[in-house]
Amino acid sequence: MTRGSLIVFEGLDGTGKSTQLPRLAVRLEARGREVVRTREPYDCAAGRRIRELARAAPAAPGEELELFVEQRRAHVRERIAPALARGAVVLSDRYFLSTVAYQGARGFDPARLLAESEAEFPLPDLALLLVLAPEAGLARVAARGGPAEPAFERADFLGRVRDLFDALDRPYIARVDAAGSAEQVEQRIAATVQRRLGL
Repeated sequence: MTRGSLIVFEGLDGTGKSTQLPRLAVRLEARGREVVRTREPYDCAAGRRIRELARAAPAAPGEELELFVEQRRAHVRERIAPALARGAVVLSDRYFLSTVAYQGARGFDPARLLAESEAEFPLPDLALLLVLAPEAGLARVAARGGPAEPAFERADFLGRVRDLFDALDRPYIARVDAAGSAEQVEQRIAATVQRRLGL
């Protein structure tokens, strides 16, 4: 059986990852592909702890990084690897590039984080990096309401995260302009997936 494909959605808060992932899933399912939708933080003990901490006082950077790695190991073991093995297309809302950028912005060496992640976890076949100014992303976050995550949703912090995302250079990364309507961004993503993976 042919291995499936891992497509991850990356980018700042408010760039539209959670809006665009299901739209791509519907397109792929309409073509007869099995699609597994997932996200990080993954729903496990470590992932739930990350979400709790994000809504309260920030965790110590070392603890936070350990939690992200722990939840990713469970995510790959329980959800991503089995789906890829049976030939499914896995769509994940965030993956290890978010750890590189966000934990890099908290003081860790982004090059080391990237090297360690690529050595341990399956590489994405395609990382859709949605690009939008931090201020525009925060405006979208505020407009949709819901619980705030003060540990991450600050313009100064997101500016550092953006700079680290901008510096990433890997063949599996495709940058997508996330400005404009959801329909416009959907079309850009569909064209990118078709061009890069033939899906």
